[in-house]
Amino acid sequence: MRFSSDAQRIGFVYILASESAVLYIGVTSSLDKRILEHRGKRYESFTKKYNVTKLVYWERHPDITTAIAREKHLKGWLRREKIMLIESQNPTWRDLADDVFPRKKK
Repeated sequence: MRFSSDAQRIGFVYILASESAVLYIGVTSSLDKRILEHRGKRYESFTKKYNVTKLVYWERHPDITTAIAREKHLKGWLRREKIMLIESQNPTWRDLADDVFPRKKK
């Protein structure tokens, strides 16, 4: 599966969590690049401040406009609804980043 944008500008909505279960919902056209940016703490941001780097949920959308609409929709949900969404696909809250960009074994 491709995790970066192609000519149609696909979009991804994703949810990150911290160790203390702070949640962040974002949207991007390049999921692997964006997760690396969050983990590298490149920008002064909410995710850097609260160490929110664990990818616990993501969705692929046919275009970035649809992804942005979905992100806004999810941001309007109650926290318990977001948790139910995460647990419906990832009940153990496993870090899904290895699915997006497998790390090299040492």
